[in-house]
Amino acid sequence: MTRSSAQASFARWMISLLLVGLCWTSQAKAQPDTQASPGLRDITLQSRFLLDSTGEQSIDDVVANEAALEPLTSARAFQLHGAALWMRFELPELDPAQRWYLMLDGGAFTDRAHFYQTDPTAGWREQVAGDHLPVAEWTIPDRSPVFAIDTTQPTGPVWLRLTNEPSPLSPRVYLIAEDELQNKRVWTYLMIGGYLGFGLLVMFIGWVHARLYADRSFVAYVIYVACMLGFQVAFTGMGGFFFWPNSAWWNNAAAPIFMLWLTASGIWFVREVCAVSRYHRKVDRAVLAWSAFGFLFPIPYLLINTPAMFTILNIYGLLSVLLSFSLCIWTWRLGEKYAGWMALGFLPVHLGYPFPALRAAGVLPDSWATQYAVLIGSAIEIPLLLYILHRRAKEYNENRARMRALDSADPLTGLTIAPVLYLRMRDAVRRARRYGHHCGVFLVELSNHAEIVNKEGRETGDRALVVAASRLSRVVREVDTVCRISNTRFAVLVEGPLRQATLKVIAQHIVAKGLEQGPTLPADLPLRFRMVSALLPSEEIPFAEDEDRDERRFLGHLHKELDRLAEDPKKNVLHLPFVPSMPPAGVA
Repeated sequence: MTRSSAQASFARWMISLLLVGLCWTSQAKAQPDTQASPGLRDITLQSRFLLDSTGEQSIDDVVANEAALEPLTSARAFQLHGAALWMRFELPELDPAQRWYLMLDGGAFTDRAHFYQTDPTAGWREQVAGDHLPVAEWTIPDRSPVFAIDTTQPTGPVWLRLTNEPSPLSPRVYLIAEDELQNKRVWTYLMIGGYLGFGLLVMFIGWVHARLYADRSFVAYVIYVACMLGFQVAFTGMGGFFFWPNSAWWNNAAAPIFMLWLTASGIWFVREVCAVSRYHRKVDRAVLAWSAFGFLFPIPYLLINTPAMFTILNIYGLLSVLLSFSLCIWTWRLGEKYAGWMALGFLPVHLGYPFPALRAAGVLPDSWATQYAVLIGSAIEIPLLLYILHRRAKEYNENRARMRALDSADPLTGLTIAPVLYLRMRDAVRRARRYGHHCGVFLVELSNHAEIVNKEGRETGDRALVVAASRLSRVVREVDTVCRISNTRFAVLVEGPLRQATLKVIAQHIVAKGLEQGPTLPADLPLRFRMVSALLPSEEIPFAEDEDRDERRFLGHLHKELDRLAEDPKKNVLHLPFVPSMPPAGVA
């Protein structure tokens, strides 16, 4: 399967999954109240409303002007601009054995909520909530405004006074029994708590990957996930209830701040993963400036809290979704392999984003989808992005490892290069002298390489060198070193303790390995090895501590002996009885 077809299949699967889930939830929420739980009723459309343009009328003023109330025939958004929305509800007969509450969904979009119920002895009984108040000071602290209904009094109308700026107000009001309310709380805490725990675990794994691979993309990913978790905590009301119950300012400001930081960190994350700077410097600078705008815009937004600033916030979020997707597709088309997978990884959040965005614009009322579409999308997106980043980092790390290996390995055979051999010879000699034993060195030549090239060509000759390197490596142990030091000659360092008889046995194995038949070479052209061996160390050769001159001189002597051995075609192995004497390093 090609890359494009795999990504297309993944995209179709993801879109189908999300659409099925959203259709299911929409259908579930659209069921009539008669099929819903008897302890939970949506009474929004049973209300009558009045807009107080001054925002200063009291409950008595509104009750006196009750004739001006209008029926709420459909879910709608109210752009208040300093006004107050009054809603009147005629409650049905309630089971006195239950405690009943009025619950206002979408607490993140309610600055202040006042609930009024008549009390024959004390007049109007008021309860308060809203994100302009510390949650600890709400009449009933919860993640969204909840008001207790006094069922001991005669059933009568109850009133809600709602204010919110600068976003539109789209109230959704439920009449809910205590058992149902508690059940709803438990499931909400379970779902969001599991989401937060999973998100923190993913952040930890991402940070481990950032330290492991030294990749800035993981740092951007961790910041993006942190902002996503902060946004969900603030948007769902869990933050005000659990984390900052005594801070009214932060309770009101957290949702837009985290939304802007989430969007800005997402653009930065896309920039890092898609390597935009590699393809166009001006585009990269523009993307970086766009991200910086999102990180800094909360300052003017909070200082100038107007509908115009709220419109800029929504436009910034919408354009950022389009920008991130466009950058992924653009760089993917230019050859950035994982940019296409990033576009698909962001797809769950991109598909869920329109629900809260349209709610913020006043097009959709508060609903289950506007509350949790992005949360569900991010729960799918976050692990997908981590997996994509892991695959990307692993592939890049393997490429870097291969590039580093080229500095210390022969490109053709993969064996170590001569400088590495010199260092290991020096260490082996130092250990041998310390413990009083010997190590050995072989200088091996593929004597019939020229014949192989003449008969089969240069490609077969190179293949013969690769096979020779493989067979020499199989003869010795993992702690030993095989090095290609010239076109057809190999040096083999065998760690001690060794004796002369052991070198002879190894030499026999090397010759036999060369004569073995294999599928990669012609049957009539076996590998013929010619070699010279010697034991190390010898007191006559003091190896210098800071140069490789002695190692070169020693191997140079073995080269000369191997050249002399080539003059005798009947002899292929020469074991030197001792290491020849030569002057110390630095002596002419």
